[in-house]
Amino acid sequence: MKKPIFLLALCTLVALFGYSQGNTEYTGGYKVKFSEDGSKYLRIIAWGQFWAQYNDDVPEENSKLNLSVRRARLLTFTQLNKKFLILTHFGLNSLNGGNQSPLGTGENSQLFFHGFWGEWSFAKNHQVGSGLHYWNGISRLNSQSTLNFMTLDNNRQSWAVLGLSDQFARHIGVYVKGKFGKFFYNLSLDEAVANNLQAGVAPVPDGPAVYAGRRLLGSRDAGKLVQGYFSYNFLDQESNFLPYKVGTYLGSKRIFNIGAGFLTHPNGSVIADATGDLQGEDVNIFAVDAFYDAPLGEDGSAVTAYAVYQNNDYGENYNFGPYATGNMIYGHVGYLVPGTPEKARFQPYLSYQTRTIDAIDDNATRFGVGANLFMTGHHSKLSIEYSNSKVGDADGNGVLTLQAMIYL
Repeated sequence: MKKPIFLLALCTLVALFGYSQGNTEYTGGYKVKFSEDGSKYLRIIAWGQFWAQYNDDVPEENSKLNLSVRRARLLTFTQLNKKFLILTHFGLNSLNGGNQSPLGTGENSQLFFHGFWGEWSFAKNHQVGSGLHYWNGISRLNSQSTLNFMTLDNNRQSWAVLGLSDQFARHIGVYVKGKFGKFFYNLSLDEAVANNLQAGVAPVPDGPAVYAGRRLLGSRDAGKLVQGYFSYNFLDQESNFLPYKVGTYLGSKRIFNIGAGFLTHPNGSVIADATGDLQGEDVNIFAVDAFYDAPLGEDGSAVTAYAVYQNNDYGENYNFGPYATGNMIYGHVGYLVPGTPEKARFQPYLSYQTRTIDAIDDNATRFGVGANLFMTGHHSKLSIEYSNSKVGDADGNGVLTLQAMIYL
């Protein structure tokens, strides 16, 4: 093992097993009450995730050890009564030495809105909203909260159209959401972006599809998409007040949910025939998943498990970075070691993904093994993960990442 990766792992293991700071749980955010009973309020939440990452598979002139701010976010939401809500979510992602701006401005600036929407209740347990929202379809992980991951980060392919039809997993649109007893639902009609990750790519004759429907065919034929997610809560009921799905409850709830979701974007992708004439290709993605999170006994131990099957159709032979037409199976499982809330908690975990890529008639896999040290629940934690990703017969790429997180 290389010396830097050994030292990074050693320091992390010392921290994981040697730390004993208190672990008192509390509700996140600062609540400003506008009424004595607290029904009129403003809640403010802030969090940061800081990475040290070692990657041996980089060009010779590049450093193998890199530091970054993975996320820095500020979220606020307010209600003056139970009939309506407004939410703002602002921040940056993956700020590092390669993309910083000299004065924090210009094209390299990372700050932008991750969400801005208003919501109105039209019936008990049912709401409608509009704006730049995160009420996504497909699967639970497509609306994963970044505050309470169990794994170091989300399964990347679960954010299935990030940067293709949306702005960093958020669409401008109108949504409806609610619940009937233990059955939860959310549906939305959304605008697709014209300027996406393939903005400089044009279809070639008899070549693969390009996600450029709105840009090349226009907003009338390719400007809208529909998505939704439906789940049934068998045991304790989760909250659907906000869209952000919890990664692990650390044994505080007994949850078993099954879900199914979809996203359909008519003419979202474009292909060119032998003469160069353009033709739209519908993008259709759907998934079924299951989530289980529960205490195992009276000793404070708990288990978290998740599995999803996802079918991805981005168009004929589509293969662009993390996105590809084909199927995906992903799962993870974690075990919260016995302990008490007054002590630091330790949670090792495993994750695995396999997916088919139709364009190359081959598979891609990703394996992850890691651990969390919860010093104050998700509010203060250290995480370490080793992952190895492989496409086809290519050599695997191993990456070791250490994360420190604070959530207020």
